Amino acid sequence: MKEIRIHARAGQGAITTASILGYAYFLEGKFAYAFPHFGAARMGAPMNAFVRVDDKPVRLRSQIYEPDYLLVADATLLRGFNCFKGFKENGIAIINAREGYASGEHKPAQKIYLVPANDIAMETIGRPLSNTALLGAYVAATKEIKLDSLIDAIKHRFSAKSAEQNILAAQKGYEYIIKCLDH
Repeated sequence: MKEIRIHARAGQGAITTASILGYAYFLEGKFAYAFPHFGAARMGAPMNAFVRVDDKPVRLRSQIYEPDYLLVADATLLRGFNCFKGFKENGIAIINAREGYASGEHKPAQKIYLVPANDIAMETIGRPLSNTALLGAYVAATKEIKLDSLIDAIKHRFSAKSAEQNILAAQKGYEYIIKCLDH
């Protein structure tokens, strides 16, 4: 079983992110379970969303305490929370940040990718909604699913112009990581 933990603030699309990712895995024949966890229900409050994926039905319903993968939609959360708590030894984290992330929190075998997802979203969507750019980066960094599956999941979630914009954001997030891996 693979476990993904998403760190964001309420209103940043973490639940949508988990839902799209879970559906993309489903399209590839996997069993996925996506769900949120939040405390005070107010905009801007820190929250998590989770995705569990397996080849067989997912029965475990608790929060994810030892994720294989992390998606951090808001890098400011790194200052007040230990987003890396329980992060697996060889995990991969995708962080929405241009630069400047420095932390002794992670282990040497873990891979940390900084993606300017808000910039990508502003360019493609016109608003700083980083989730689909982060998902594109996730696909490239983890090689867990195909980009086509993510695109189909985005088409399932959004319609018309919104789908086109979010697909472009996902493609740009994907390409950003591919360029990082080439260097």
